[in-house]
Amino acid sequence: MPGLARSLLGVVLLLILGACRPDEDRVEAIEVVTPSGAERRSQPARVVQRMGSTEITIVYNRPVARGRELFGGIVPWDSLWNPGADEATRLELSEDITIAGQPLPAGRYSIWAIPGRDEWTLAFNRAWDVEHLTYREANDALRLRVRPHPASHMESLAFYFPYAEADSAMLALHWGETMLPLPVRRP
Repeated sequence: MPGLARSLLGVVLLLILGACRPDEDRVEAIEVVTPSGAERRSQPARVVQRMGSTEITIVYNRPVARGRELFGGIVPWDSLWNPGADEATRLELSEDITIAGQPLPAGRYSIWAIPGRDEWTLAFNRAWDVEHLTYREANDALRLRVRPHPASHMESLAFYFPYAEADSAMLALHWGETMLPLPVRRP
């Protein structure tokens, strides 16, 4: 019986070690430490949504409100802001789409915002692999004007899809009590 117990233990260990092996098909992992090695205060996130054959991926870091005044406070009105922290927020599109009726080709983009009290400007910039302070308007692939909507409090910045169908979806940028709805369609 001791030989059987040892064999079973060996099989269990092999199964555990095999289950812990990295998945080779996985997309590159989001780095979870800042360049200095300190833990991030703004946690990494990734949201993926399919619309038919189109895949939309947003990779970003989630700053936390922590009781602070957000828009008009730590994010000044009418000033450039990257909705995220550390690296610039990144949007990846597997196929061409429209956002708020405007075309955006397949590719990778960084997302930038200029919050206003009544209207925001959102920019989708071709320079996608940059820090959250590196922006050149000349690299914009698309600029939109969007009206913010009041919403229930969201403590950590979030990008999400309240609904999605095969040919359309709604992308939401939501932080604090402000939400920007962005209708997305397949052309």
